[in-house]
Amino acid sequence: MEFLLAGAAALHTVALLPGAWNPPTLAHLAMSEAALSWADGAVLVLPRAFPHKAAEGAPLQQRAEWLVRVAQSRPGLSVAWSDGGLFVEMAREARQATGAGRVLLVCGTDAAERIVGWDYGAGDCIDRQLEEYELLVAPRQSAYEPPAHLAPRIHTLRLGDGWHDVSSSEVRARIAAHMEWESLVPSELHESVRTAY
Repeated sequence: MEFLLAGAAALHTVALLPGAWNPPTLAHLAMSEAALSWADGAVLVLPRAFPHKAAEGAPLQQRAEWLVRVAQSRPGLSVAWSDGGLFVEMAREARQATGAGRVLLVCGTDAAERIVGWDYGAGDCIDRQLEEYELLVAPRQSAYEPPAHLAPRIHTLRLGDGWHDVSSSEVRARIAAHMEWESLVPSELHESVRTAY
């Protein structure tokens, strides 16, 4: 894990918010800031490669610059590249980079369902992975109900109302349709996002 904006060194508990950040939204920031009630620091993580989708849209370097820009003015947030694209890989990188004893991976309901239900083949099954990290799940449309045997390692991240429909794909769709999108994106990124899409 390579930090672009430090602030996560020597933490007991660290929350990681990985994403494509294509572009960052106010919902992303609400999740990361809510995660600070669980952790000593939160890291906005940009994987160098995505395991389940192609990198389309804004260049990765530009997304990294966006993350640094929004995190600079928000105490407790850091930004880092991750070499691994899987949650377990990011957790291992973060533990090594920060010395954290507890690692929380922040995601939405849709991602939690995908991660827990994924066919890992001969690799680390989700049960073994959750021995290395915990999930902190923000409701998206509905709350996530984990399998009973995993429930002690999967927690609900409480967010206020109004974030369920805010996503990067919604921002891109609104831009393409020439609709208002600025209310979904941090104000300091408006001009750059407008140019990128």
